[in-house]
Amino acid sequence: MDRIDTVRLAAFSNLGADAGAPAERLDLVFIENFVGHTVIGIDSSELHVPQPVRVNLTIGVPAIRACTTDRIEDTVNYAAVRDALLALFESHRLRLLEALAETIAQMLIADFGAHWVRVSLAKPAKFDDVAAVGVQIERRRGDASVAQVGLARYASLGEGLVPD
Repeated sequence: MDRIDTVRLAAFSNLGADAGAPAERLDLVFIENFVGHTVIGIDSSELHVPQPVRVNLTIGVPAIRACTTDRIEDTVNYAAVRDALLALFESHRLRLLEALAETIAQMLIADFGAHWVRVSLAKPAKFDDVAAVGVQIERRRGDASVAQVGLARYASLGEGLVPD
């Protein structure tokens, strides 16, 4: 991670902080350049044959206890994250990288205890004249997921119009 990313993460961590409250410090665990194969895309040529997808993950967790305990149970287990990615690549039925990135982000938050994540996905073989195309998203624990935001909007339609 370069200095600009570190500064952005520090600023991002302060967004939800109360005035005068210390910002939550996060330790970052990362997986770089994992390449899995999956069926994803909107073009008919992409819908039947798995293609390579490059994944970069940065997983923020408050003060990794493994720094002092030296126990795998006290940190994000890279092997478990890798296995979860492989299983997801085998089973998902998503068409867009954006939706796959969101699914990965929510999995890291729900299943691996992440408080903040950056998920970068790229298709390195999409076009002959481009190194890669892709998407990068950041999510934070406690933020409403895309699906929850949509449901909340519909749930509030007409709210308060009918007496209790």
